[in-house]
Amino acid sequence: MKELKDAISKALEYLLSHQHSDGYWVFDLEADVTIPSEYIILQRFLGRRIPDDLKEKLRNYILSKQLKDGGWPIFEGGVSEISASVKAYFALKLLGEDPSSPHMRRARERILDLGGASRVNVFTRITLALFGQIPWDTVPYMPPEIMLLPKWFFFHLSKVSYWSRTVIVPLLIIFAKKPVCRLKKEEQIRELFREDPERLRYLDHFVPDNILKDLFIALDRILRRFEPYLSRNFLREKSIRLAERWTRKRMKGEGGIGAIFPAMANAVMALKILGYREDDPDYQRGIKAIDDLLTVKENLAFCQPCLSPVWDTCLTLSAIIEAGLPKDHPSVKKAVEWLIEKQILDLKGDWAETAPYLDPGGWAFEFENSFYPDVDDTAMVLISLIKAGAFERYKQNIERGINWIIGMQSSDGGWGAFDIDNNCLYLNNIPFADHGALLDPSTSDLTARCIELLSLIGFSKEFPPIKKGILFLKKEQESFGGWYGRWGVNYIYGTWSVLMGLRQYGDDKRKIWVKRAIEWLKSCQNPDGGWGETCYTYYDKQLAGRGKSTASQTSWALLGLLAGGEVEDSCVEKGIRYLIETQNKDGSWDEKEYTGTGFPRFFYLRYHGYSKYFPLWALGAYRRLKEEGRTAEDKVKFRSPPFLRLPALKYKI
Repeated sequence: MKELKDAISKALEYLLSHQHSDGYWVFDLEADVTIPSEYIILQRFLGRRIPDDLKEKLRNYILSKQLKDGGWPIFEGGVSEISASVKAYFALKLLGEDPSSPHMRRARERILDLGGASRVNVFTRITLALFGQIPWDTVPYMPPEIMLLPKWFFFHLSKVSYWSRTVIVPLLIIFAKKPVCRLKKEEQIRELFREDPERLRYLDHFVPDNILKDLFIALDRILRRFEPYLSRNFLREKSIRLAERWTRKRMKGEGGIGAIFPAMANAVMALKILGYREDDPDYQRGIKAIDDLLTVKENLAFCQPCLSPVWDTCLTLSAIIEAGLPKDHPSVKKAVEWLIEKQILDLKGDWAETAPYLDPGGWAFEFENSFYPDVDDTAMVLISLIKAGAFERYKQNIERGINWIIGMQSSDGGWGAFDIDNNCLYLNNIPFADHGALLDPSTSDLTARCIELLSLIGFSKEFPPIKKGILFLKKEQESFGGWYGRWGVNYIYGTWSVLMGLRQYGDDKRKIWVKRAIEWLKSCQNPDGGWGETCYTYYDKQLAGRGKSTASQTSWALLGLLAGGEVEDSCVEKGIRYLIETQNKDGSWDEKEYTGTGFPRFFYLRYHGYSKYFPLWALGAYRRLKEEGRTAEDKVKFRSPPFLRLPALKYKI
């Protein structure tokens, strides 16, 4: 046990040394090369000069991710992907890279082998149209009159996810104006096309055996024929102004619209297109929010898709408590106070359109994103606050948060991330939605987190939200025993989340569905004692639980097995040994793999903090269970809800 104690001590010391003086933790959040490439491309569109030292570091980062075959992947260990490769090549040319250099030549050849730049996804298509590399007619038809559509119509902004909404609305202005930023000859990328790009039209082709998708493509082509008349209609200007007001309203804070890079970029481009000067307050805040996403190191620099302080802080707080740090420790108290300050209590965001009766009380993922608190962060923050002994002091805050969680449950019994019943799945067939992630339906990982929270605070199995949530999870369990992970890669993440929820709910390994999940996790263990899962499991379910061992996925598997009561199992012992033996001298773990998910099959994330706090959490939980038979979370479980009232119930249940 000395090795275990030493590993916990080093990991704890590492995390405490990385706490910000204000009380929070925030680690880098890294996507693939598309985000730093888009940052470079955006500066060119806006006419902003990138300083030479930053330019060199951005170049180094993009080249460091290039594969031997010349292309760029969308996750570590992946193969070349056409859209990422085109954007990376384009960004390098804008930085002044010599197209005759070996790495540029290899990139060009690989892109052409993949079919050329006409094969890119919708968002890359928009980028190419903005710079006159392809005609605007190749972009899906999205008129600004969308702002005027009634809620009962088959398409409405409230029917799509928050991330889609914040990206689409400023894009409607761009689509209406169809601007073209003229490039110098040496900046153009016509060499990436296998055909004449000026002759390209209708890149969305009819699909056999998908009638719905074909109907939307046909509608797209019909509407284009009316564009000359619509563009001169009096409703056009009204629609643009509505889109502008909607966008500006969500740019008022310091975090930028939606607090995500694509929405921020579209918003500042829209304002520029509308003719606003650089001293416009919203434009200035938008630019600053984008620049704040830059991570600049000694030799490399990249742009993050967003910042993750609330998520990193609540997970770190749970880990250090589980590792044995006293609840009255200054680091714990500062983290609790910072999290309480970040609760959104005074603004009803977009979620209130479907729940106007519900008081705000959630947390967002980022430093500031008041319009878009999310269920996952809120549930995890509340669990960490309860574990940290903050209930008595912050009872009202915790009550507000739990009430908000209950009110955000969807009618299918599950929980989505940002909205209620955001499940109009037919919309994933529109040409704009080629990434298949336009919506925010209920998921197993979030549903399990909410069941974990509600059970932890003392609600019984008969509590209607819990009963409905359990039915949802039973329906979602895969035949092999695991659960799909929407926000983490993949079935290991989903299965860990569900088993954590079921532990507090009260179902143990004697139940058949729990036993199936436990046996599946055991079957996935690698010979080295760890667990890993490739992002390709989102393409092929048969790969579930298979991949190179990583610190974070090993930790999830261990926490899942521990939650299922497998403390004495040899698989757990081997997993713990794997974490101890792979720990660095400074107390951290290395992890290059992408184990976070933005959009399955399209956009993945590398949370740099995952390999820091999840292993500590697993090691701490294992030690507690071996020594005391209970985790820190088990110890704080309420026997009955300590609330006098839960206002959401009279509306939702």
